[in-house]
Amino acid sequence: MTEQNSKWSKFFYSRWFLLIIIGAIFFAIFAFTRAYFQDYQVQIEIERLKTEAASLESKKIETLELLKYVQTPEFAEEKARTELNLTKPGEKTIIIKSDRNNSESIGQVDKKVVESNSISNPIKWWRLFTDN
Repeated sequence: MTEQNSKWSKFFYSRWFLLIIIGAIFFAIFAFTRAYFQDYQVQIEIERLKTEAASLESKKIETLELLKYVQTPEFAEEKARTELNLTKPGEKTIIIKSDRNNSESIGQVDKKVVESNSISNPIKWWRLFTDN
């Protein structure tokens, strides 16, 4: 028995046992660090998903409110008036035409375009910065 105890004591005090223990410690530290890092990444992903869920929830609420508004008679009346030019019974529609003003403003724009094409670029820049 002393011989067997002697073999074990030699093994426990040998360099091989020390290397095995140091390797096991490094392996345990590496495994713990890796697990901690993965847990950290999972926590970050959870926070990101919570933020995204809150954003989607608020968007859902906005969409539901918009849907409720779209289903109201007021919305239908507004769209009928603006897009289809419809009126309620008893209402009168007035259309104002102003062809004279449009043709004058177009003529003025054409005059300015022709005038600006005949002016050199440095003068245009000078006028831009000096407000002339």
